[in-house]
Amino acid sequence: MNIQTEAKLKEVLELLRQGNPFDAQSIISSLFENDLDSYELNYTNKCCVFWVESIKRLNYIKDVFERSEALLLEWKTFQSYISKEETYEPAFFAMQYGFFSNALKEFTNFIEVKDALQRAEVFKNAGICYKKLGDFVNAKAFLSEANKIYPGLSEVIAELADCLALCGEDKYAKLFFREAFFIGPEDIDLDFLDSELIRCLISKTKEKGFTGKVLHYWIPVFGVLSGVLNIKRELTSVEVARLKKDIYAMEMEYKDPACNSEVIVPKLLNNYFWLMDHYELSRENPAKINEMLIKIKVLDSSVYDAYIK
Repeated sequence: MNIQTEAKLKEVLELLRQGNPFDAQSIISSLFENDLDSYELNYTNKCCVFWVESIKRLNYIKDVFERSEALLLEWKTFQSYISKEETYEPAFFAMQYGFFSNALKEFTNFIEVKDALQRAEVFKNAGICYKKLGDFVNAKAFLSEANKIYPGLSEVIAELADCLALCGEDKYAKLFFREAFFIGPEDIDLDFLDSELIRCLISKTKEKGFTGKVLHYWIPVFGVLSGVLNIKRELTSVEVARLKKDIYAMEMEYKDPACNSEVIVPKLLNNYFWLMDHYELSRENPAKINEMLIKIKVLDSSVYDAYIK
């Protein structure tokens, strides 16, 4: 790559960072005349082309809330699309910065929406944008506010946990991750979780052969077995009653040969772990913990063996 082409490529990268893929694509198209085989140019061009087409797709969506949700899906699509290429980091990170800067502007237009669930979603999405931009202070503030506006959304709690981990607050990150995967693992978007703490746990769980939504249910199980999700909290009496009720319902469902055992087994295991933690923290009769251990052994002997080590 000659000096002139390098200078133009830097200009393209700056345009991507500024959130202007149209001008970036216009410039880079002219550079192939002199350097057709450059992987840096090809990679950067793919970023420009995808982003331009993405904007066109989004412009077809007239509902503002639907379009704002589709924004983050476009990034996931881009990651899947570009993963086949050898990464040229200057282009990838320039596009990431520009993409999420633009997305943040769109999300902040709806901060004052009245509906609590929609408002929490907007704050969550803005928090994700700040996190991707490396502004963890604002990310944590927006995600905390989302959790206050509409408490109990597992996807919000998981994002907050991820932000806490990125800030080095591992104790609270582990507590929040465990909470999120207890409340609703199926609603957590793993693609937007960036901290090493959770990425390593996701990778280890994938190595066990789990994929798709089933993967989500096994993450908290292996989080406990590996000692990653080792921060516990006491349950309220209402939560204990609901937990026991949920366990009983799942145990009855599991007896049906037609049940979805791929999901029920890890859900039951995680619920057993939570109930055992309650018995331990509240100093219940050890016999109750032994009863749970027997249930785990019957349900999955390999998990039992790993747990008692």
